[in-house]
Amino acid sequence: MSGKVLVVDDEPQILRAVTASLRGAGYDVTTADTAEAALTAAAVAPPDAVILDLVLPDGRGTDVVRELRTWSSVPVIVLSVVGDEGDKVDALDAGADDYVTKPFGVEELLARLRAAMRRVESSPEPLRQVGELRVDLEKRAVSFDGRPVQLTPHELKLLLLFVRNEGKLLTHATILREVWGRAYADESHYLHVYVSQLRRKLEPDPARPRTILTEPGVGYRLVDPLRDS
Repeated sequence: MSGKVLVVDDEPQILRAVTASLRGAGYDVTTADTAEAALTAAAVAPPDAVILDLVLPDGRGTDVVRELRTWSSVPVIVLSVVGDEGDKVDALDAGADDYVTKPFGVEELLARLRAAMRRVESSPEPLRQVGELRVDLEKRAVSFDGRPVQLTPHELKLLLLFVRNEGKLLTHATILREVWGRAYADESHYLHVYVSQLRRKLEPDPARPRTILTEPGVGYRLVDPLRDS
């Protein structure tokens, strides 16, 4: 996979290391070290993906994401330090696709980048296959390992949200808002119950989920276990 990636970080060492790794993997890289420079670069020469530090000298990465989302759907992966859980959640709620925690491994960053860019390139076909899970978005029909699966209306709505955002990390607040509405943004117990119900119907071993994964303290993501294992 190749494409143009904008890397935004005010730490020269990280900027050089990430740039070298991405270029070695075949990506065309541009860089910025401030929030203002990042937004200007994204507007002048729109990238295929953005890797964005959360802490910048002239603002927060979260604000950059929020501004980008007013005019661009480009995949954004945020970089954060350990302990910035609240900031990570805020960035994801603002529209970021994923995050990587510093210090990070190059292979992890490249894998997250490939996954984020793959979502943009994915086919809009109404029939989606995720591992053994098969979902017909038009007919709203679900099967697993060839067997039809009966879902309640809220279970189906939750699963469709996951499928349409395959691989993307969705925060608790985002899921609750999209499935139940803004009034339920703090009702996380609803979400835990329905995710557990989905896993019982869609996972061979619900205690060890392979398709609907938990990101502790942040949210959930749906992955293809045959491709992402």
